[in-house]
Amino acid sequence: MSRKKLILGIVGICLMGVVAVRYSNAVKKANERFAVYKAKASTIETSFGKLTYIDEGQGAPILSCHGICGGYDQAYDTLADKVNRYRVIAPSRFGYPGSDAPDNPSIEKQVEAFVELLDALNIEKTYVLATSAGGTSAIKFALMHPERTKGLILYCSGYPALEKPEKEITYMGPPESLCYDFPMWLFSPLFEPIMGMNQDTIEMIMPFKEKHEGIVIDAKITNTVMFNHPEEYDLSKLQVPVLCIHSKDDKLANYEGAIPWAERIPDCTFISLETGGHLMVGNQEVINDALDTFIR
Repeated sequence: MSRKKLILGIVGICLMGVVAVRYSNAVKKANERFAVYKAKASTIETSFGKLTYIDEGQGAPILSCHGICGGYDQAYDTLADKVNRYRVIAPSRFGYPGSDAPDNPSIEKQVEAFVELLDALNIEKTYVLATSAGGTSAIKFALMHPERTKGLILYCSGYPALEKPEKEITYMGPPESLCYDFPMWLFSPLFEPIMGMNQDTIEMIMPFKEKHEGIVIDAKITNTVMFNHPEEYDLSKLQVPVLCIHSKDDKLANYEGAIPWAERIPDCTFISLETGGHLMVGNQEVINDALDTFIR
């Protein structure tokens, strides 16, 4: 072996060692973080299998619907600083941590699973809040059960198409092969240029073992159904007040898709954020004030 090849080999081994250590540390931090949420969680049996959730706080109840790559941890995080004022109900949607996925995991079934959860918790009416891909379930909940909905709150949510497409989309989400810890961790340096998210966001969405099935369901069903069948998600038919908050520079949920619906929803408060991206970073005070005002 030549000296040059030997040096390159040693450098390669060192680099692999650095990658292994950094990845191991990321996994450890993610597991430690998730363990805190897991300790808060409870599980019930529904007609669609197990449903796991966090129920914390007092006051007006808010059912929090998490986005893709989430779970009850992400649903709880959305309102973690509000549990001193509201009762936060944060379930995992189908296929996410602690929640089963039934055969044909439709959005309608997801809504009915939420209704069963509310019944088990003796909650007659609730605000329904959604982030990102959670918007599909939240919008359908408000359309199917206005009698159970005090108000609908959408944070950088997805919205229906304005008209039925000529060709249906069958998959909208990260490639299935990427939805595991190591490949997603390797991809994380591209979070900022592609998604407008800090690379450290990876530590909030790992581990993926219990989320993989839910991510695929979202990519195949949740993210496509409002595009393929917009007539079933007509927000102009909503019978409840709605609060929409959206960042203009959101790279994942199109801001322009929110504008026409904000104009069509009968009772809508629309808050436009100049910056903040999909996670609405740096706007917490504005968001909190809007939420409190809406619920008051």
